[in-house]
Amino acid sequence: MNPEAAPAVSDAKASAATHVHPHGPSAGADGQGDRRVYAWATGLTLVFAVVEAAGGLWTGSLALLSDAGHMFSDVLALLVAWVASILAQRPSSSRHSFGLVRAEVLGSVLNGLLMLAVIGLIAHSAIVRLQDPVPIDGLWTLLIAVGGLVVNAVVILLLSRTRHTLNSRGALLHVIGDLLGSFAALASGLVVLATGWMAADPLLSVVIAALILVSTVKLLNRALHVLLEGVPEWVDLDRLRADLAAQPGVAAILDSRAWVVGSGQAAFTARVQLTPGADWAAVLDALEQLLVARYAIDRVTLQPVPAGSQGRGH
Repeated sequence: MNPEAAPAVSDAKASAATHVHPHGPSAGADGQGDRRVYAWATGLTLVFAVVEAAGGLWTGSLALLSDAGHMFSDVLALLVAWVASILAQRPSSSRHSFGLVRAEVLGSVLNGLLMLAVIGLIAHSAIVRLQDPVPIDGLWTLLIAVGGLVVNAVVILLLSRTRHTLNSRGALLHVIGDLLGSFAALASGLVVLATGWMAADPLLSVVIAALILVSTVKLLNRALHVLLEGVPEWVDLDRLRADLAAQPGVAAILDSRAWVVGSGQAAFTARVQLTPGADWAAVLDALEQLLVARYAIDRVTLQPVPAGSQGRGH
């Protein structure tokens, strides 16, 4: 088949999209299932945030108050994730050709920034409390912290059933931070009951804030990588080019680009220089199947370049 007579551009076949590379994004539940999970998780978190805030005021525990503040931020984070998951399901249009799939990435950025604010507030409160220790009720701090552990564990279990996207990871990060905060409050209650050492409460809050900071920075780095059109993290672009160039009928891969569209959806474009006499239809089919099955890239646009034509390199 003459490549110049063939269609210049082709999208990867939808039927091939079922072959997912093991290191690629997880398919998980559908968007509607995600929204139900976010609704339940938001409700549970809001109810216990009120309980924990009241308990923190009653016992005087900074660990409980910090965890309550964190849980209220979780409510906002879950709402952001909920709205983002709804927007991401909107179909493509003449204004947004990929739809609004990156709404989930933006949601993860907002949640990461919110986490940084929460971490700052916890650290500031802990410093103030270390300078001016306040007595706390160790027993009630302990009991309420146990309740927080149970609620956070249930919410984490719910969120683990969503699709594994940056959006869900951002929401999950908040809840894992809460779980660690509940452990801190629990440990604080135990230490105060056993020794009466009030400084344990703010010190443990600072430790938890530092742990959450590491995960938050990682989340923001990954989200910004997507927004800056970075290569999918599960794709080795040099190896991908080599695999494509090694296919029968392919002389070279030119002007190739790979990026994440959103929610683990990857795209790839390239110009394919053909060997003399190559059948473009057969080459195209083989390249599309390789990209989907081996690299989990299902949005593919390839353009044939006749043998002997000059390309522009990678």
